[in-house]
Amino acid sequence: MLSYRFRLYPSKTAERTLNRQMGLCRWLYNRLLSELNLAREKGIKLRQTDTQALIVDLKRHEKPELAEVHSKVLQMVNRQLWSNIRALAELKRKGRKVGNLRFKGEGWFKTLNYNQSGFKLEGGKLVLSKVGEIPIKLHRKIRGEVKGVIVKRERSGRWYAIFQVEDEPEPLPRTGRTVGIDVGIKHFLTDTDGRQIENPRFYERLLERIRKLHRQLSRKRKGSRNRERARVRLARAYERLVNQRDDFLHKLSRFYVSNYDLIAVENLNISGMAKKHHLGGKILGASWGKFLQMLSYKAERAGRRVVKVDPRGTSQEGDQSLDRDYRASWNILQRGLVGLGRPEVTPVEMGPLLGVPASAVVAGQAPSLKQEAPRESWEQFTSQAVTTDVVG
Repeated sequence: MLSYRFRLYPSKTAERTLNRQMGLCRWLYNRLLSELNLAREKGIKLRQTDTQALIVDLKRHEKPELAEVHSKVLQMVNRQLWSNIRALAELKRKGRKVGNLRFKGEGWFKTLNYNQSGFKLEGGKLVLSKVGEIPIKLHRKIRGEVKGVIVKRERSGRWYAIFQVEDEPEPLPRTGRTVGIDVGIKHFLTDTDGRQIENPRFYERLLERIRKLHRQLSRKRKGSRNRERARVRLARAYERLVNQRDDFLHKLSRFYVSNYDLIAVENLNISGMAKKHHLGGKILGASWGKFLQMLSYKAERAGRRVVKVDPRGTSQEGDQSLDRDYRASWNILQRGLVGLGRPEVTPVEMGPLLGVPASAVVAGQAPSLKQEAPRESWEQFTSQAVTTDVVG
């Protein structure tokens, strides 16, 4: 299942309708949760089908306004509630100390989930049942069968439609190439072809602006229009940060999937590393986990293979004369190949590694292999590369 995300531009009337429907969904979630809590106190065990049937009764007798929301959206509220219950039960099963589900406060519901029906695309507009037409910016073609649409309101006040699409995998032609990747803080990653991708440090670059916006927000009176405007400015700064990061990660993961049949990476426990390491903030800010996740699902669709190996000692083993990160990338590839019963490989002696600016990755200009990029042309390329923040 793939997701396509597009910007929506609802009119003020449509926006009011969407916000009202989200408020009704919040009411329904809390009402169903209340019913479950009451049943548990009485020793009665309810199932998902029971709360599903309750929605119809609520619509008829207690909250007729629920009829303003498409029936599939109401059903997905019930499904979300039970998904949260199962997630909580799973945490308890693993020995985690958790409480009970909480009731959701004002503004908590930020999505409307149209599963299978209640929507259609028509003439550059998304038509939603009981809402109407909303202009949409379709910046790319949707491939495959659309199974559902999630309408989402971001904290910045912007609206998006997320299309959930089912389509067939699209295997890429074989390249005969393998690569090992070592992720890091100084460089986002180093690979066995001598490439060192610059860590874009999006958060650090926007940090001063974010701090300034936080200060401005703290000075505004609670409940005032000025405070709301300041909150939106701050939310949009964070949204821009996420967009920049995701754009970089999508293009970088696509680059490796397009150029290599087998990609070896470390099997990292990133949350554990962040808790134990004094650079925990930078580890989380580097977004290694999201990069590896993107790499994995893109590889699966393209008929490539991502192999995860034990990360222990990858930078210590091997020829100590080699760059530490470069040596680690070779050890990662070695472990990946050996684990698959493939022949061992020997690191290639290399001079200065190729530093690749993050902006070059975003522009799609990085060469696929070092051998294909003569030193002169590479120096010429890096001197012309843009070094400002990438556009989200």
